[in-house]
Amino acid sequence: MSTCTPTAPGRAVVLGAGMAGLLAAAALAGHAEEVVVLDRDRLPAGAAPRKGLPQARHAHLLMSGGVRTVEELLPGTQRSWAAAGVRRIGLPDGLVAQSPEGWYPRRPGEEYVLTGTRDLLDAVLRERVRALPGVELREGTEAVALLGDARRVTGVRVRDAATGAQGSLEAALVVDASGRGAQSLQRLAGIGLPPVREESVDSGLVYASRFFAAPGGDGPFPLVSVQPDRVAGRPGQGAVLVPVEDGRWLVTLSGTRGGEPSREEGEFERFARRLRHPLIADLIARATPLSGVHLTRSTVNRRRFHERSSVWPEGFVATGDAVATFNPVYGQGMSVAARSAAVLRAVLGERPLGSAGLARRAQRRIGRVVAGSWELAVGEDSTYPGVVGRRPPLGTRLLHGYVQRMMRTATVDPLVLRSLMAVMTMSAPVTELLRPAVALAVARGPGRTRPDGPPITAAELALCGLEPRRPAGPC
Repeated sequence: MSTCTPTAPGRAVVLGAGMAGLLAAAALAGHAEEVVVLDRDRLPAGAAPRKGLPQARHAHLLMSGGVRTVEELLPGTQRSWAAAGVRRIGLPDGLVAQSPEGWYPRRPGEEYVLTGTRDLLDAVLRERVRALPGVELREGTEAVALLGDARRVTGVRVRDAATGAQGSLEAALVVDASGRGAQSLQRLAGIGLPPVREESVDSGLVYASRFFAAPGGDGPFPLVSVQPDRVAGRPGQGAVLVPVEDGRWLVTLSGTRGGEPSREEGEFERFARRLRHPLIADLIARATPLSGVHLTRSTVNRRRFHERSSVWPEGFVATGDAVATFNPVYGQGMSVAARSAAVLRAVLGERPLGSAGLARRAQRRIGRVVAGSWELAVGEDSTYPGVVGRRPPLGTRLLHGYVQRMMRTATVDPLVLRSLMAVMTMSAPVTELLRPAVALAVARGPGRTRPDGPPITAAELALCGLEPRRPAGPC
């Protein structure tokens, strides 16, 4: 591998070609003469699995707030996703969801989610980023160390994954978007930085996922979710059925410590049937399985407080899962990555690449992007038995209690439901939950009887061979 020139004032290097890295590259395009995206995998030509993205086999949701941010970074991406088969499902009109506090009504709304396999979402985005002027995706190349010192990062030492040959890649800015397994803390320690504060909350959640042939083919079908309840001392168990491309359903089961789903195919439907409501079990009972069961235990919430470091080098920014990983059940990771990339672009619009203070400013703003989603995720996960990690601070616990009451109120109050959907899809900040009109409605509470069954239509049930009045699926 050749060694690059000793200085590269117009070059930015991005570590990782996942969602966070690709969006960071899109943010850098136009602000750097050259953007080099490194990934140790050989990237597939289309929507195919790859070693560095094992979580792709489980359900992924791209929230409307994240989609709008992606469109700002790469106009036309949503159209490309739709052409490839990614679905757009309105919220809450396309949602059949049992929250911990009851079933949400289906009403027209402004928010939505995009549903497709993670492999497809990444493949489309990868080709759009690859086509940007000045952007190069360099496959089979691993970053092994940072160049520079505690004052300034000047590039990365890289290794060819096939041959082991090493070389140096100089850059004015290095963006670490290398995912859940990011080695950013070790890399920073290697150039003399003091330890970065790290925090984790682990509910022991396990995911088990399986593809099914959708009885209605590519026709419309709602996103179906049965979320865990909050009975003290009981593991949280839930499931989600996500319509994806090629006439398939991707069904993901989840259970926290002591209530985990199994890898055994014969246990899949049985687990779904033991949930608070057996709707998802009924829907898949006659559906044809298209895969085995894929299982993962990589679900810990982990945050690295880079923005609070007393010393921060020029020329280095961490983003995506290299800053914060969220329990995937909350569907926040991709949208947080998109908003973090937008922050990077905004800072580059204020200060040119390589300028003093750029990296510190970007890192602090990324920290603010992460904060709200982090509090919501750890506030929820901390309620389950056997959770590992520090008890959330009082403010987080109070927010969690307020959100519980808000969910209960949202089952009957349209205003509260709209605000909750806006926050959950990252279309509005967490402060939306405390808007006076919303807070007053939450204080009043539901006020009347909540729906006692899933709001799924007779036509939707009929697609699966179910009767509307069956006890497992009342309307």
